[in-house]
Amino acid sequence: MAASWVEACAADEIDEEDVIRFDHAGRTFAIYRSPDDDYFATDGLCTHEKVHLADGLVMDNIIECPKHNGRFDYTTGKAKGAPVCVDLKTYPVRVEGGKVLIGLD
Repeated sequence: MAASWVEACAADEIDEEDVIRFDHAGRTFAIYRSPDDDYFATDGLCTHEKVHLADGLVMDNIIECPKHNGRFDYTTGKAKGAPVCVDLKTYPVRVEGGKVLIGLD
């Protein structure tokens, strides 16, 4: 199934190595900007206790959950150790005209 592209934010709204929260159609997403100026999107809630990841710490392509310090690689969604053990879902991202778009299925 082809992705439906949704405008999430302005590209300059996210600093390098930062994350923002984006809510759409009853779902929460986290959108990241890497040190290499690439953009990524994952589900916005930690798979451990459903805490908003946008309140977490971003460093070296890792998002650290603010509640129990669980970590995920935000480029792949992979859980990186306890207490998280379930990966995050990732979404395609593209930047057009200064806007960040995420692909939803």
